[in-house]
This record gives sequence, structure tokens and C-alpha cells, in this order.
Amino acid sequence: MADILQRTVFTARDGVRLVADRGGSPDAPAVILLHGGGQTRHSWSRAVDRLLADGFQVINYDARGHGESDWSPEGAYQLADRADDLATVVAQLRTPFILVGASLGGATSIVAVDRGLRPAGVVLVDIVPEPDPRGIERIVSFMRGSPDGFATIDEAVAAVAAYNPQRSAPPDGGGLMKNLREGEDGRLRWHWDPRIIADPASHHHGVVQRAAAALAALPDLPVLLVRGLSSDVVGDAGVAAFRRMLPRLELLDVAGAGHMVAGDRNDAFNDGVIAFARRTLRVGTAGKP
Repeated sequence: MADILQRTVFTARDGVRLVADRGGSPDAPAVILLHGGGQTRHSWSRAVDRLLADGFQVINYDARGHGESDWSPEGAYQLADRADDLATVVAQLRTPFILVGASLGGATSIVAVDRGLRPAGVVLVDIVPEPDPRGIERIVSFMRGSPDGFATIDEAVAAVAAYNPQRSAPPDGGGLMKNLREGEDGRLRWHWDPRIIADPASHHHGVVQRAAAALAALPDLPVLLVRGLSSDVVGDAGVAAFRRMLPRLELLDVAGAGHMVAGDRNDAFNDGVIAFARRTLRVGTAGKP
């Protein structure tokens, strides 16, 4: 399906360029994919293939400060900035859409709804307003590690394997190169601006917790939480707290998956998200009404 994707550039309100892959008919209902912190749009590759095969329009973009998108000259990486970026992307649509946001992308989705965005549905991938701080700290520690980069791709592969030992190591590091950039010194560094983690995680969680009230205030907005059962970010307490706020919350538990649900169990993830998309966008197989 990759051959029918078009590289598209959106320009945010502050001039930051957001690079996206866009595919499917512009008249089809849309799924907008928002990756997690420290990732790139390539983390959704297999999900994109399934969504396109089912007839959905897909927009999959690199968040500001990540991948091929611009780094903000002013270090503007608040969730409000990211929600404004999402509004810029949505402004290009003429069909109903849902948001599928992993971790940081899910937080962005919640804040965007609070700021007036009105999707047909929201999928939050392993993120809740009250995540387990221990899991968050492990992510931040990984992102702050190796500030001097890696001498070889194998070193980067080893770092990822140490962070996520559940996932099978790839036969080579070719796929991981999409998440790395080579500096003038020849060393490989992650393809995101280190300033995105300048603020403490608790600051962003406070923003999400306040914004999440908007979900409860929209009783007709379907919300699906996809949780990896091996996740150390979303536990039972976090789910219960979210459900008290949002009793209609739908939950999809994915066995054998950690925080990176789509990467750990892509088959189960795709099945659950596509079923939700068909129902909330009121389409049948291959995107037909």
C-alpha cells in the first residue's frame, strides 16, 4: 500500500512544517494517526496498510520535533502547540474522522478535544489521564539516555532491546534507522529534538487531567482505550480512575503487548482499531457506507 501514499507537508500556525504520509480517497472517512513521544510516523506503517486496505483515508504525520517534521526554533512543545498542529491537519479534511493517538499522541488528542476539535471518535493507545509514574519515568529515562548518540546501529538496537526486552530483536537495524539521524560527527542520534522532554512529565499530565473533562462533557463522543496488558504505564488503577470520569469508556486489552501496543501486537491492535473505526464512522468493509 505504500505506493499509494503521498508525502504531504502541513504548515502549522507558527510556521513549523509537519511532514505526513497521506493516502486513500479524499472522500473517504479518515483516520488520523498520532505517534508517541520519541517515535516517528513510521511506527504506524503496518496499521496504515490495513486501514488503506479497508478503504479509509489515512493521515499519518510526524509530530513537531520528531522525524522529518521541523524542530520548533522556540522550543514550542507544549500540548497546546501540538493540539494546534492537529487542528491544522484536520482543517484539510472534508469528511468525518477519528483520532488514533499513542501516548503523547493520545494526550494531544485529549487536549485538542478540550480546545474544540470534534472527531467522530477517539482511540487512546496506552495513555490515561493518570498513568503510572514509574512507567513514565522509565520512558523519560530512556529518552534522556545516550545523549551522545551511538557509534553504530547495533548500539542503538541494543539500547532499544534493553528498554523493551519483550519484543523480538529485528534481524538487522535497517528499520530502526528511520528513527535515527547521523550527525556531523558521524554518530547516530534519535530523530527528535531533546527539548521535547525539557519540562517534567508531571506538567503535561496535569494539562491532560484538566483537559480530559471535555471527554466527559461530550456524551456522544466514543472513546476507546487500547491497553497493553504488559504495560507499565497504564495499570488497573489508571483505567479505573479514567472510567470513573468517563463511564462509557470502551477498553481493549491486548495480551502480549507493552506500552508500544501497535508494535508489540500489531494484528490485535489493527483488528480492534478498525472495528472501532467502522462503527464510529459508520462504514462497512472497504470503507463503504
